[in-house]
Amino acid sequence: MPTPHSPSDLYIGLMSGTSLDGVDGVIAAFPAAPSQQAVATIASAYVPFSAGLRAELMALQSAGHDEIEREALVANTLAAHYAACVERLLAEAGVQPTQIRAIGVHGQTIRHRPELGFTRQANNPSLLAELTGIDVIADFRSRDVAAGGQGAPLVPAFHQAVFADPAQTRVVVNIGGIGNISVLHGAAAENGNRDVIGFDTGPGNVLMDLWIKRHHDKDYDEGGKWAAGGQPSAALLAQMRKEEYFAAAPPKSTGRDLFHAAWLDKQLGHAAQLKLSPADVQATLAVLTASTIADAIAHHAPATETAYVCGGGAYNPYLMAQLAQALQSHGLKANVQSTVALGIAPNHVEAIAFAWLALRFDQRLPGNLPLVTGARGSRILGALYPA
Repeated sequence: MPTPHSPSDLYIGLMSGTSLDGVDGVIAAFPAAPSQQAVATIASAYVPFSAGLRAELMALQSAGHDEIEREALVANTLAAHYAACVERLLAEAGVQPTQIRAIGVHGQTIRHRPELGFTRQANNPSLLAELTGIDVIADFRSRDVAAGGQGAPLVPAFHQAVFADPAQTRVVVNIGGIGNISVLHGAAAENGNRDVIGFDTGPGNVLMDLWIKRHHDKDYDEGGKWAAGGQPSAALLAQMRKEEYFAAAPPKSTGRDLFHAAWLDKQLGHAAQLKLSPADVQATLAVLTASTIADAIAHHAPATETAYVCGGGAYNPYLMAQLAQALQSHGLKANVQSTVALGIAPNHVEAIAFAWLALRFDQRLPGNLPLVTGARGSRILGALYPA
């Protein structure tokens, strides 16, 4: 049975997402009943991935030679990166490993096929527990998939716990490699989360990152400067928006299994006669991300007053401006701002979410929202690897 909690418990959350850039880590303090003002970020740290690790993680997104051994070796490397992040967090906060109740770690998604009954995150939580001397809670998605769900997105439950306001509808937009939204209707705070809606909208930064890597050998378009120098193509945008995923009803989730280089090349092939510059394509990809997010908000939360953005996309002024413009094109008056306005930095939200999921596991409380994932019911998510 779980042990009683102190008034404020410390958990570490570690997140390495679809962008494959590195590990974001936080130490978060939670009281017994988290609320919007209750989560405190005690320390944060970032450990980048090397070019070699990024390349191998990218290669593991699709079938290849000797991939079982390669994944195992990558998992060990990831555990070392996670441990390095934990070490930095402890040093910054001035706390000892014994003061941390648990580490919640997502692992690195390399396959996500809920329609086939599985999702795969590269990770070695046993090694991480050995390296840190701290209990590790991992593998959060599998139980939801086993219950017939998508296993994603998981963050809407956290968004509801810390960002919801009973007096208004709020939308939290996460723009990492993949974009997703959480619609937090005010009434949901009073009816057991039955009105929370959340799903992946489509590509976030993943295609933009791929495109700038191909043309300028950069990992991302800093500040959206390259995209801002291009001209979005309405014709290319219309072609890309024919993708069936965008019109599919939630629950739904996606990733690099769909939105990858071959998908983009196919779309560009259909639009070859347009003679677009690489910067024009980049600008169009930004509008694709913004417009598909705006479509989702307009359909599911037309009365929302503010879209709070987290993830790397929150640091891209061009993308944020395109999102505001796309919302206006739907006749919505929603403001676009980052989650700083709600007390959490955009690049910390997902890491704190996995610290929160570790807390939920520790309390033996559900971590999923069946309406969001499509699971048959609420489930305790994760597996424990004791120190």
